[in-house]
Amino acid sequence: MKNYTAILKQQREWWIGWIEEIPGVNCQEKTRDELLASLRVTLQEALELNRQEALAAVGQGFSEVTIIL
Repeated sequence: MKNYTAILKQQREWWIGWIEEIPGVNCQEKTRDELLASLRVTLQEALELNRQEALAAVGQGFSEVTIIL
């Protein structure tokens, strides 16, 4: 399990949010709970898309290495 940071802001009747570590992952919803759910789904989709794009670009004969910060 990995942790990511959601930045949330209420702007008038909307809640808007971003995932700090992943550019492009942002959402807007009517409630804070809906926003958190949308950010979670959008983050999962973005990570899977990035993974699929990386695997498609590398082709065959590669290795995977875990990097811990």
